[in-house]
Amino acid sequence: MSSDVVLTSALRSNLLSLQNTQSLIDKTQLRLATGLKVNSALDSPSNFFAAQALDNRASDLSRLLDGIGQSIRTIEQADNGVTALTNLVETAQSIASSARDELAASEGEARIVGSVDLSEESDLVVTTGLADGDSFDIITTDADGNQITETITLNDGDTAYSLAAKITNQFADSRNGEVSASVTDDGFFSISSSEGRSFRIQENTNFDTTGFTAIGLGDYFEDEVRGGATLAATTVVAGSTATSISLYEASGDTVDSGDLLTGTYIDGDGNTVFSGFAAADTFDLTLDLGNGNTASLAGAGNFAVTATSTFQDLVDSINLDTNVNQYIEASFDTATGQLSITSISDTVQNVALSVSSAAGGAFSIGLGDTSGNLDPQTIGAGETYDSVFRFNNSTQALDSLAADYNNVRSQIDRLVADASYRGVNLLNGDDLTTFFNENNTSRLTTSGVNFTADGLGLTAASFRSSADIELTAAQSRDALTSVRNFGSTLANNLSIIQTRQDFTEQTINTLQAGADDLTVADQNEEGANLLALQTRQTLGVTSLSLASQSQQAVLRLF
Repeated sequence: MSSDVVLTSALRSNLLSLQNTQSLIDKTQLRLATGLKVNSALDSPSNFFAAQALDNRASDLSRLLDGIGQSIRTIEQADNGVTALTNLVETAQSIASSARDELAASEGEARIVGSVDLSEESDLVVTTGLADGDSFDIITTDADGNQITETITLNDGDTAYSLAAKITNQFADSRNGEVSASVTDDGFFSISSSEGRSFRIQENTNFDTTGFTAIGLGDYFEDEVRGGATLAATTVVAGSTATSISLYEASGDTVDSGDLLTGTYIDGDGNTVFSGFAAADTFDLTLDLGNGNTASLAGAGNFAVTATSTFQDLVDSINLDTNVNQYIEASFDTATGQLSITSISDTVQNVALSVSSAAGGAFSIGLGDTSGNLDPQTIGAGETYDSVFRFNNSTQALDSLAADYNNVRSQIDRLVADASYRGVNLLNGDDLTTFFNENNTSRLTTSGVNFTADGLGLTAASFRSSADIELTAAQSRDALTSVRNFGSTLANNLSIIQTRQDFTEQTINTLQAGADDLTVADQNEEGANLLALQTRQTLGVTSLSLASQSQQAVLRLF
């Protein structure tokens, strides 16, 4: 067309070359500015979309890393709780062990403690109405198991302190200190034995239940029947169990729990100690629960002997009787031939056992003292023989230890409640799920546990019997095992999550590196390219100038 500029072939070639060079310069400058050799799908569709997929996965995994990090913190918080919980459970276990030691110590002596403050009583005879010369007997056994008796006489001018000293000195001077007495810091009169022996206190002269009440010991006594006589007395047992001597058959074999109550049995020396019982003879059992409350066997409070009654029947009548089996339990050890009655509740003040026989016989089986010499019993025909047993199965120290244990138990609940992290509490039943890949197909679930006191099986402690203490000790032992096992589980899961965290970080680096391989420009290469292109551009301009000189020569014609 007439309006088009006509360029020579040389000019047009040089011009096109310069345009291409400038295009390459622009592209190289963009790569240097962005650091990428693929800036859009137009640059390289396959590389662009492949790199985008790698970057997207790396971004998804980076977001997962936040969740993994929070899972680690949740488990660390639970592990902190487990460490503290371990200390608390170990403390509870230590308290139960101390209670066992305390019970063992208290079972080493029979003890009664009065309930009247006598610290201000300057003369017991005058202030209580007791008469000068009133007396009572303290009966126990010596180191050889022989019965020994000391009669304690109250004299005009005696105080609680002088009476306590009289008992202690009398047994120390005449015997070997088997029994001692004292006045507590609170002013209460106390009598105790030594070396695990039981002892019996009974009235002698005018020292009846009223007299014992005057010195604060009245709660320990019941009126016992000895054939046709009645006296205030009690047998104080060291510990929580009154056990008989070993019973033997005539053949020398120990008595079996299935042997008949109507049989005749001997002791280790061959003496007849159990005989004469027949149908219609009775064993009556009554519990003094304090505050005027009592409990007795069902059926008029007695077990009636029949021609087929066995020792096991007597035991079962106690253990299956809902009136009394929450307070005491009975057993018969076939291996030793011993009958036992155990107090399982501090509610029990006294256990009164009454034996009645129509024909009369022996019942010298030594309940309360396995020597059989503490309170020998021979029942006359048609007579009743009562025995009252006072158990020493709890002390103030045990009550204090139980309170300490229950305080630790409540602290366990509070600790567990405080062991949460961002609303997740692995120690209170919550589960934690940690995801390791972008589509949530790879995961780890850390199952929570209920480590409250109830969840650990730690029931409130009473420490009122050996069985209670052993139950508490077993519970704390099992709880400690559970806590330690869960701590091990947390450690394993934490190790797995941390390993996956490291793996995920490395995977993200790999994905990002792969994306960079597809899109990132080599700055050195692009810099060299730009330098070469700039040189080429300079040469192209020069070449274009040379190509245009032929046309410039025409101007010289004018």
